[in-house]
Formats: sequence, C-alpha cells, structure tokens
Amino acid sequence: MTLAALEVPDVVQSVDWIAIAPPAITAVVGLLVLVADLFVPEGRKHLLGWASVAGLTLATLSLLPLLDADRATFCRLSDDDVCSYTADQFTLAVQLLVLGGALLTALLSVTASRDHADTPRARAVPGGEYWFLLLSSAAGAALLPASRDLATLVVALEVASLPAFALVGLKRGDRMSSEAALKFFLSSVTATAVTLMGVSFVYATTGSLYLTEIADGLTRVDGQFDTLARTGVVLTLIGFAFKTAAVPFHFWVPDTYVGAPLPIAAYLSVIGKAVGFSGLILVTVVAFPSYADVWGPALAVLAALTMTIGNAAALRQSVTRAYSAVRLLAWSSVGQAGYLLVPIAAAAYAKDGERAVGSTVSYALMYAAVNLGAFAVAALVARTRPLNRLSDYRGLYAERPLAALVLAFFLLCLAGLPPGIIGLFAKVTVFSSAVDAGLGWLAVIMAVNVVIALYYYLQWTALLFRAPETAEGTETVKAAGPAGSAGAGKVAAGTAPAVPAAPAVPAAPDGSSVSPDVATVPGTPETGAAPRPGLPVPLALAAAIALAAVLAVVLSGAPQLVLRFSDTVLF
Repeated sequence: MTLAALEVPDVVQSVDWIAIAPPAITAVVGLLVLVADLFVPEGRKHLLGWASVAGLTLATLSLLPLLDADRATFCRLSDDDVCSYTADQFTLAVQLLVLGGALLTALLSVTASRDHADTPRARAVPGGEYWFLLLSSAAGAALLPASRDLATLVVALEVASLPAFALVGLKRGDRMSSEAALKFFLSSVTATAVTLMGVSFVYATTGSLYLTEIADGLTRVDGQFDTLARTGVVLTLIGFAFKTAAVPFHFWVPDTYVGAPLPIAAYLSVIGKAVGFSGLILVTVVAFPSYADVWGPALAVLAALTMTIGNAAALRQSVTRAYSAVRLLAWSSVGQAGYLLVPIAAAAYAKDGERAVGSTVSYALMYAAVNLGAFAVAALVARTRPLNRLSDYRGLYAERPLAALVLAFFLLCLAGLPPGIIGLFAKVTVFSSAVDAGLGWLAVIMAVNVVIALYYYLQWTALLFRAPETAEGTETVKAAGPAGSAGAGKVAAGTAPAVPAAPAVPAAPDGSSVSPDVATVPGTPETGAAPRPGLPVPLALAAAIALAAVLAVVLSGAPQLVLRFSDTVLF
C-alpha cells in the first residue's frame, strides 16, 4: 500500500475570524502595548493608555458585524453543531458589557496614571504592565461567554482572573494593596481548584467537555454514578459562585475593592461579576438542565443570603470611616449580585430556563452602566479627598453641581427610583421572573431588600445636596456608630485636627496611616493643605463620567433596549 492510498482525515479547521474578533483584538492590542512599553520614553507613557482605549473601542465596534446571525467556530469535525466558540445573542450581550466596561475602566485608568506621574518610580504603578494586564483580563472575560466547552470555559475564567490578581496588588509599597491581592489570589485559587475537580467529575460521568453533550449525557447517567455527577455539578458551581461574590464566597470583596486602585475596583465590580454570571448561566442552563433539582434550590438560597447580607453590611457603613464610600459600593455590589442570581435560580423552575436568564442579562447591562458611573464620580472626588469617605460627599453639589447631579442619578438608578427608570424596570423584571417560577418567598425577600437598599442609597444622595458643615477652618468628626449617627466637635480655624492614638489603623493609598474613626470635615484634605475645589477635571475622567451618564439616561428613556433580553431566547 502506497502512502498516497492512505486516507488522511482533514484535521485543519477554518477559523471564523469575524466571530472571534472581539477577544482577539483585545488580546493583540495588549501584546502590542506591552512591547511598545519597551520603546516609549518615560514622559510619554500616557500614550499607552490612549492606545488601550483605542483598542478597546475597536474591539467593541467589532461586535457590529456579528449582529446579523449566530456564528460558530472551532467545531468538531464529525459534528458541525458541536463547537467550542459560539457568537450568539447571549455572547454579544455579555461581550458588549465586558468591552464597554473595560473601556470605561481604561478611561478612569488614564486619569489615575496621569495623577501619579510625579510619584517616585519605586512606588509608581508600572504603565506598560498595567495596560497589558487590563487588556489580557478583558480578553479572557470577552472569551468566556462564547465558550461552549468546559475546557475553554475554565481557561477563559483563569485568563480573566489571573491578571486581576496582579492589578489589585500593582501599587508598589502599598500594604493594603498587597494584602488585598493576596486574599483575592488565595481564595480564588482555592475556588478554581474546587471547580476543576467538579469538571473532572462531570467529564468522568459524561465522557465529554462540550456543554450540549454534557446536557445530553447527564440525562443517561447510570445510578451508580449519579452521586458523582451531582457532586461534580455542585463543585463546578462553587467556582462561579465565588466570581459572582455570592455569600458565603464574598469575604474577599470589601478589602479587595479598598486595596485595589479605584479603576480596578470598578472593573471587578462589573466585569468580574459578568465573568461569574455568564459562566454560571452556561453551566446551569446549557450544561446541567437535567440537574435543576440540585442547583435550583442552592442558587435560590444563595440569592436570598447574598442580597440580605450585602445590603445589611452596606447599611452599617459609617459615614466618617476611611474609604467608606468604596466599601458601601463594594457591599452594594454584593447585594446587587443577589438580585442577579434570582433569574438563574428561577430558570430551574421555569418551563423555559433559557428565556428566564434573560432577566439577569438585562439587569447586568443596567448595573454595569450605572455602577461604573458611580465609581467614576468616586474617582473624581478621590482626587482631592483620597480617603473617600461618605462624609466627603457632603455639599458636593455646591462644589461640583454636575458631578453631584450625575452621581445622584446613578444612585437612584441603583435604588430603582425615578428618574432612574431603568433601575426600576430591571428590578421588576427580576421580581417577575421569581414570581413566574413559583418562588414567591424569594420575591418577598427581594422586595424587603430593595426597601433596605433605598435607605443607604437615598442617604448618600441626600448628603450630596446638604450644605457643607463649615466654610472655613477644619472640624474633627468622630464616628459614633452606623451611618448618620456621627457626632462632631469643632476646633479653632487653622489648627490641625486632633487624631487620637490607636493601636491599628488602615493605610492610605499612598502608604500613610490614617484613623478610620477620626477624620477632617469634607472640603479639607487630610494632609492639612488648603481645599482644591477648583481642580480641573481631566479629559479622560470627564469622558468616562459623561459616557456612563449618557448610557444611563438613554436606558432610562428607552428601557426596552436592554429589557428585551428578558423575553428573548439567548442561546
């Protein structure tokens, strides 16, 4: 027999480059920025940030050719319907959220890098590495919703997560940043190990890694392997529950958000959750529908615990505690994660689970726009008040009227109150998904938590329009308990505020120590220097705030732009 007579199967697959363009462009731009960092002089490093912004913009625009029809690539040769990468409506919605959120994060980061241009090199955030890590994480996050096999899903999850660990701890010489990165890393690695064990159990019982084939295989599991399959399903879900910051896997959130650079905290609050929720939707609704009796009740309980504990912790934030504004946003994001879990839990009980999870996608799109906008205004305030306490926002309307109005609108959207109509409609959609699935008890718990959240959102909003406590001099404010119960004691104008000694105090972003319970009045920087209410707003920061505000206003004026996902079969 000659070699020519042998029939060699064609193992070379054609790649649909248009389908994979969004994550591919993001990854390529990240590599180019890393290489360019070797040749760009120190004084022009900010150009790397604008190059990253341009790359993320191009990656977002590359979604437009995919709107016509679903596309798939990296398919199995023996079956064109079994593919590793699929660009359907679910993929495009999540990729829009991820790339748009990464773009806003990049705009915030451009401002942050310019503000720290005079920081000593030994303590400065390295520019090239920062942009490479951010783009790499965004590429992994954009790949994950398109993944249709467990191997690609886990790889995308780690590509999105590993750079995030480094981004959290990238502030050199900052103890809080290092501690936050270490806690984030150790807990995430543990969750990943548990997930991989679960994936191995699922593969052992089904013999496949493709999600559609797993769904088919789990319906025919032998009785002796049923326990192994159920264990695999539970362990696989744990890793994604960690990424969504669901209770009890939420403990890393507050310290990580406070220790990370503020743009990265914003990134984790939105893109990090998008990664977790998209992965959770894929493994539950697409891969494990036959085990809905396992993951449905578990996710319903997680949703109730997550929204309750998140909102209760946000309610307890002291207005004068250092970084209390960031901590409130962190705990608020935990509470919002509980709302996002409700439609996924409802999918286990609904007749059409794939349609039910559309409410999660709709809510996530709303949440991404307004939460990133809130972090953008927090970044603006932090330029003159680096401790970023809630009390620092008192009288913001008198100092920066537009910023106060925009932040108030974002907070009202998160609360679900007019004129933030999109927040109200999104909550009603999630509430309806629970009622339609027969989860009345979960709908009641959600309604109670929405009322709890109204208090702290409205309290923060009211602070924006209250008159500043003093027009001159300084004033010492000592926390006396929960938000709103602080007492104040005045000192003479021009004198430094008295700070009592304490055995342990948190570190400021620059590495200095501050007291969490004793702080100066808003309007007076903690260093004792004169207030800088006239500090100009950088272009990139103004663009980020404006873009988030425009999105929130448009969505409130035309909520059907995102709410249509709640009535659409996404897969």
